[in-house]
Amino acid sequence: MQYDPSRIEPKWQNVWEQKKSFEVSQDIEKLKGKPKFYVLDMFPYPSGAGLHVGHPEGYTATDVVARYKRMRGFNVLHPMGWDAFGLPAERAAMRENIHPAIITKKNVDNFRRQIKRLGFSYDWEREIDTSDVDFYRWTQWIFLKLYEKGLAYLSEVPVNWCPALGTVLANEEVKDGKYVETGDPVERRSMRQWMLKITAYAERLIEDLNDVDWPEGVKDMQREWIGKSVGAEIDFKVGADAISVFTTRPDTLMGITYLVLAPEHRLVATLTTDAQKTAVDQYVQTVKNRTDLQRTDLAKDKTGVFTGAHALHPVTGEKLPVWVADYVLMSYGTGAVMAVPAHDERDHEFATKYKLPIRQVIDGEKSPITKEAHTGTGKLVNSGAFEGMQSEQAKFAITDFLTTNNHGKARTTYRLRDWLFSRQRYWGEPFPVLHADDGEIIPLTEKDLPVSLPPIDAYRPTADGQPPLARAPEDWLVVPLPDGRKARRETNTMPQWAGSCWYYLRYMDPKNKTAAWSKEAEDYWMPVDLYVGGVEHAVLHLLYARFWHKVLYDCGLVHTKEPFQKLFNQGMILAQSYRDSAGKYYEPAQVENRQGSFFAKDSGAALEAQVEKMSKSKLNVVNPDDVIREYGADAMRLYELFMGPLEQVKPWSMDGVEGVYRFLHRVWRLIIDDKTGELSPRVSNEAGASQADLWKTLHKTILKVEQDTEKLCFNTAISQMMIFVNEATSAPKLPVETLKLFLQVLSPYAPHLAEELWEKLGQKAMVSEIPWPKYDAAITTDSMALIVVQVNGKLKDKIEVARDLSEAELEKAALTSPKIIPLLGGQTPKRVIVVKNRLVNIVL
Repeated sequence: MQYDPSRIEPKWQNVWEQKKSFEVSQDIEKLKGKPKFYVLDMFPYPSGAGLHVGHPEGYTATDVVARYKRMRGFNVLHPMGWDAFGLPAERAAMRENIHPAIITKKNVDNFRRQIKRLGFSYDWEREIDTSDVDFYRWTQWIFLKLYEKGLAYLSEVPVNWCPALGTVLANEEVKDGKYVETGDPVERRSMRQWMLKITAYAERLIEDLNDVDWPEGVKDMQREWIGKSVGAEIDFKVGADAISVFTTRPDTLMGITYLVLAPEHRLVATLTTDAQKTAVDQYVQTVKNRTDLQRTDLAKDKTGVFTGAHALHPVTGEKLPVWVADYVLMSYGTGAVMAVPAHDERDHEFATKYKLPIRQVIDGEKSPITKEAHTGTGKLVNSGAFEGMQSEQAKFAITDFLTTNNHGKARTTYRLRDWLFSRQRYWGEPFPVLHADDGEIIPLTEKDLPVSLPPIDAYRPTADGQPPLARAPEDWLVVPLPDGRKARRETNTMPQWAGSCWYYLRYMDPKNKTAAWSKEAEDYWMPVDLYVGGVEHAVLHLLYARFWHKVLYDCGLVHTKEPFQKLFNQGMILAQSYRDSAGKYYEPAQVENRQGSFFAKDSGAALEAQVEKMSKSKLNVVNPDDVIREYGADAMRLYELFMGPLEQVKPWSMDGVEGVYRFLHRVWRLIIDDKTGELSPRVSNEAGASQADLWKTLHKTILKVEQDTEKLCFNTAISQMMIFVNEATSAPKLPVETLKLFLQVLSPYAPHLAEELWEKLGQKAMVSEIPWPKYDAAITTDSMALIVVQVNGKLKDKIEVARDLSEAELEKAALTSPKIIPLLGGQTPKRVIVVKNRLVNIVL
């Protein structure tokens, strides 16, 4: 009987499910006395396409860690759920005329089936779904906490509006004036929207990054997104009003030659003179639909228009012309900039184009200031009372002058804007607020929750542009108030981010009917010890979740300042695509590989192969169902981790899966005779029957796999297991005690095969229930060390000596080496550098 994963794997998946092997008690009292480990995946959006082989890479990594930690004696929380609200399900509902809840359930069922087929040790009793009313009632509850603290408010703001979809889009969803998913045109509108005051937490969001074990690149991306700037806010009088400008370079104040307003700035209309009104109105209309990315593109030609107005310089009283230009954003700073063309490249380009003055105020030795901006710091010139100061000194002196004369003040700003939290969609969380006829906003109480989504007959906005929920029945929309007034429910819904901001907390106490989570559960389980997901979530999801968590911390509802102590970003798995000279794509099954060249099976046409992101449109998606059907879940799990370091981008290869499958078959044959299906004749119950070298390799394997699993270096852990199997394959006898220890090590990585072989060895308990094996430190330490011998830093010899020789003994061994003696030529070395057990460098 040969290794047959199609028989073995369903068997053990059923056993684990029936025995509830991976459930962890929801009674916290029963958990006390053992350490905890909370390992979490970024939960998926259940799309209709299902999983492809790139998705389970992170899930496999966390599952290995979860299984390993259980064997090390931890209570492990390892849950799975679904980020189920959002636009894709709503669009599918519009296409197919099926309720989004039905589409979502169908997709969730398929995802769950695929994930279970891979044998992941999730605690399915804790499964959550953000579109389940029992979940989103608590999302609404958290929103009320935000509102109570003054962090949720309504405001008239410029938004990206997609008429075809009838909803607001985030900046990240828009490119070249179109929605990136559909290509539908997007325009800029001003709308009254719910906002969350994330800016109130900007400094803490930066500062607390120092307390978490995250990739430095992700920390830098968050810092950049928040965009802290320290400088001065300066007021430029213009008539009875003033233009406020923020700058990080107050030292260049004397070099200002004009001001620039964003097209959306409130003063554009009032400042523009009659003579310039037509030109300004036309310009504002022309640029209004450009995205922020387009407007700030450094490569694009700068455009603008003069308002006809002038503002006064706060020191000299000079009249400065006021322009409008789209490279200034209303969403950043004050929506106005002071232009110092001698010392800012963007201002220099604009001034050169429109023939505006360029005045140097920082000494520099570069090309003439008319040709190139001098953007560095230095000594001030042409700066009146501040002449001769260095830039850093001048920043403080000029800011003090402005403050003393009521022309400005020191200020710290952030690029981060408050979070636009409304969506004009149906498939999202309803807001738990009412609007009275007089404009009063009435938050609901906890006992009024949940506000459930009502049935509606269509999911598009109404004819007059109202959100889909405006179609709801009157008895849902209109709510009688205790004082006899009537109020209307909010018809916008929350964005998909809402549920993912706090879902990790609900996993701790998912059945709780009276609270989002209990204090006891949160005290025990938080923070998340290991959070694994793609780097594409580095900013938005992680920033939003950290913000909500800090609000909950301030409310006394969580005891940790940060939700995710360690973050790890797995790399993307790419696919190989094939296409002919006409650009036609071919599926892998349609391709023939002839010694590294690729041809279409049907026509014989030569094909070009390239590695790229998996996409249904490119016919390069590999379905895990197909891989499992041919090679089994253990082979797919092992290959996902063996391809290379977890964090790297890697190409998928079915040949690689087959190679790992052959390795698993070799493991099978260590214990089972392929012909008889019984234990191999080499399996021995004799104690000590193992060869000393194999016993040593086994203990080295236990140590290596333990260390590498802790470090998430799974590919090298698997390599070490392969070394052991290679050596065991040629051993004349394989003691049961040796095989059992190896199966314990293999178990987190290939759990189905390990359970089957463990049972074949006559064991009653499952291997997943057995503690992690202990290695013998004395055995894993080699008695000999290989020493590199260098002369003047260049490798000249390698010598084997007893481990842990003294420096004097190592030096003597190197100097008396037959290969080294001729190189010395009788000289006495100037210096000999010794690194214990590793290296001797002889300096002549």
